[in-house]
Amino acid sequence: MQEWANQLCENRQFGSKMTDSKYFTTTKKGEIFELKAELNSDKKEKKKEAVKKVIASMTVGKDVSALFPDVVNCMQTDNLELKKLVYLYLMNYAKSQPDMAIMAVNTFVKDCEDPNPLIRALAVRTMGCIRVDKITEYLCEPLRKCLKDEDPYVRKTAAVCVAKLHDINAQLVEDQGFLDTLKDLISDSNPMVVANAVAALSEIAESHPNSNLMDLNPQTINKLLTALNECTEWGQIFILDCLANYTPRDDRESQSICERVTPRLSHANSAVVLSAVKVLMKFMEMLPKDLDYYGTLLKKLAPPLVTLLSAEPELQYVALRNINLIVQRRPEILKHEMKVFFVKYNDPIYVKLEKLDIMIRLASQANIAQVLAELKEYATEVDVDFVRKAVRAIGRCAIKVEQSAERCVSTLLDLIQTKVNYVVQEAIVVIKDIFRKYPNKYESVIATLCENLDSLDEPEARAAMIWIVGEYAERIDNADELLESFLEGFHDESTQVQLQLLTAIVKLFLKKPTETQELVQQVLSLATQDSDNPDLRDRGYIYWRLLSTDPVAAKEVVLAEKPLISEETDLIEPTLLEELICHIGTLASVYHKPPSAFVEGSRGVQHKRLPGSAGSGESVESPDTSSAAGISDAPPAVIPSQGDLLGDLLNLDVTPPATTGPPPAANSGVQMGAMDLLGGGLDSLLGGDLGGSSAMGAGFGAAPAAMPASFSAPVSGGLDDLFDLGGGVGMPMGAFSPPKTVWLPAMKGKGLEISGTFARRAGVFQMELTLMNKAMSVMTDFAIQFNRNSFGIAPAGPLQVLTPLSPNQTIEVTLPLNTVGPVMKMDPLNNLQVAVKNNIDVFYFSCQYPISMLFVEDGKMERQVFLATWKDIPNDNESQFQIKDCHLSSDAASNKLQGSNIFTIAKRTVDGQDMLYQSMKLTNGIWVLAELRLQAGNPNYTVSLKCRAPEVSQCVFQSYEAVLKN
Repeated sequence: MQEWANQLCENRQFGSKMTDSKYFTTTKKGEIFELKAELNSDKKEKKKEAVKKVIASMTVGKDVSALFPDVVNCMQTDNLELKKLVYLYLMNYAKSQPDMAIMAVNTFVKDCEDPNPLIRALAVRTMGCIRVDKITEYLCEPLRKCLKDEDPYVRKTAAVCVAKLHDINAQLVEDQGFLDTLKDLISDSNPMVVANAVAALSEIAESHPNSNLMDLNPQTINKLLTALNECTEWGQIFILDCLANYTPRDDRESQSICERVTPRLSHANSAVVLSAVKVLMKFMEMLPKDLDYYGTLLKKLAPPLVTLLSAEPELQYVALRNINLIVQRRPEILKHEMKVFFVKYNDPIYVKLEKLDIMIRLASQANIAQVLAELKEYATEVDVDFVRKAVRAIGRCAIKVEQSAERCVSTLLDLIQTKVNYVVQEAIVVIKDIFRKYPNKYESVIATLCENLDSLDEPEARAAMIWIVGEYAERIDNADELLESFLEGFHDESTQVQLQLLTAIVKLFLKKPTETQELVQQVLSLATQDSDNPDLRDRGYIYWRLLSTDPVAAKEVVLAEKPLISEETDLIEPTLLEELICHIGTLASVYHKPPSAFVEGSRGVQHKRLPGSAGSGESVESPDTSSAAGISDAPPAVIPSQGDLLGDLLNLDVTPPATTGPPPAANSGVQMGAMDLLGGGLDSLLGGDLGGSSAMGAGFGAAPAAMPASFSAPVSGGLDDLFDLGGGVGMPMGAFSPPKTVWLPAMKGKGLEISGTFARRAGVFQMELTLMNKAMSVMTDFAIQFNRNSFGIAPAGPLQVLTPLSPNQTIEVTLPLNTVGPVMKMDPLNNLQVAVKNNIDVFYFSCQYPISMLFVEDGKMERQVFLATWKDIPNDNESQFQIKDCHLSSDAASNKLQGSNIFTIAKRTVDGQDMLYQSMKLTNGIWVLAELRLQAGNPNYTVSLKCRAPEVSQCVFQSYEAVLKN
């Protein structure tokens, strides 16, 4: 249809002054017979009129294929208008009449040698559009001639024809050498020929990703950049898209290309602008950020993006979707352009919502007052969807910019006072998230929220309000009455509300057990006996079992401290964002999905990535592979988020396998299964078929694997001979080990009391336990297992209790540990949940290990690597802590810390203040860098910590404090 439209538009130039509408009005019978006679007329004018009537009939959907031979006979003419019309007919019907289409081959061959370049180009264009296998081989010779035609118009048309022919018969195109000819056209003197050659090669390369057709090199890139300035806007888009697939050799080449592409940003066509932005966004990755040109480029990118927002709404929307990606990758480009994204009263809703999203992404401490004033204004609009999004946006501002949280909460309270139903409901949902981000800070507003309880009718708002009441039940006098009011229509509520109500009432019971016993029994009965929802039933049974067997454990589970919600929950995942940046200006950037998600077939499924940034030091976590043996190239293991604590407890598999296996492989860790809470899982465990403690050991960990040779002895030697510091630091002391504390009291352990601590001796991480039997019966069949934890700590062997533990007997046990178990982020990070089994029961307890136990012996960095790494870690990742009441010299402190594998790299003294620069490395490859400042006579030290995983800093500081004060 596009071809017809083009042809008909061109025909306008040759048509008479009268309109062509008359051809579409006749519907008389016997028309085909009349047209046949007219097509065979001797008069040229009559023949042309007949062909126009045929094309008109074809356009409105009539079948005029019976006239094929008569129309083809009209090809033999010098009249360009008539020839175009015949070719148009031929393109449409050649596929249904392939045998007849062969009749036209001779005319094509003849027209390809016509002295008029327009006719030569017309012939080759039509050849490409006739998708009939039978005649493709006849067209190869005419096409070869046209590819080398003296007229650039013919050459550019022939270039596109090669791509069309390749789609019909790829093998034929390759055998005939057309691809090589196409590559040669990239060096053509005419820029439009170059652009069409690039477009054709790109099209072919996309459908055959492994063909390596677009073999781009600096010479080719130079030719493309030269042609870029002179070709049409669509030609420029083809060339820019091709440039975006090139990876420059270094930052200098990258800068050179950026400089030559930058003028395209001021083009009138928005597609050219977006294609230029795509190239610049990609090549900026290779430019060092301290380069002057980098800053200049950031400033140049803002105006064209702003200009796109003055177009019509549809174009604005496409531009906004692309800008949304750009500000996620580089918010600094548009950080000063906030006002452009303020919503206009006449913007369509889809533009308004997109602008709102970008406003939040650009919100910062500098502009938050302006943004909040604007959002408050939007919350009084008439468009309900927009108002809802505006209220949510206020909450996102509070979560993103901590300094604005108080102002956001007061704005939300003002909106609640408006009593507009949907505004109140959205505000309550948002305030719940603010409570999650800033616990124990804004609870004074709960009273206001409770006043609006009766007006809530949306499930999300009701669930949010129930969560607030349950979470802060101890601060709400009538919490039980409020939750009971929701319980009256329990079965009419949505699943979301039912689940939240169940949890809230259990929380209330754990906080006020005497007053709410009837209420909790009522909700558990409703959830387990009267509900057919499996999720609700399962949760009800879990709570019931927990409350009936161990209320203390229930309290630990249900009232556990919640992890804070993240600042940006709706950011696109980084690898997907990289891919979408490479597709700016295409449908992928509007859908925010990779092409493979919506393009069928083989096309468009190549995954593109941004090049590695200059000087980023990708392997900084293991910065000096040549300087110290054992420093791994692998990036540190990512710690997954903490899941539901109850789920973790249930995942403890206390069922032993039948046979003992070899030492666990590095990726096996402690196997997790599901424990039957309501059935006889524990009873079967305590049966007589376990075969004593050796069988139990098989279930809880195999024989200890040999320790690596590198860990067999402690590291020794002074710092001075390594670094020529001349500080006279002596031999390191032993590693710090905290004193034992009671982990499982006898009351909770049915007479078994467990005390313990952690130690690192000769490079081996171990748990040192004291087991004391305060019961009246003998204890046997001891075994131990750990829950998933932040660093994958797991037993390296079974718990060796070789003799029965008699009443009032105490034994000391050492359990070697490794860090190859399953990983899950805990809160606090160094929390460890343990299950110990004996012949009486399975007991659960939590303990915390000093993170210094995970500092490995090869954690000493080279000076230069330390400097580079310190600079490379963002300043936002730096944390500063005070260590008070410590009376050590810098040498004594350094010596003490080295015993716990905290290594001093260098020492400086400035104005009487000693500064120690130190490094340590965790078992999962994460490096922590430190600066310890101490001054003679001042008992307060300052320690600054820098790390790519800043969540470990608090634990590292605690270890510093414990080691130095020990």
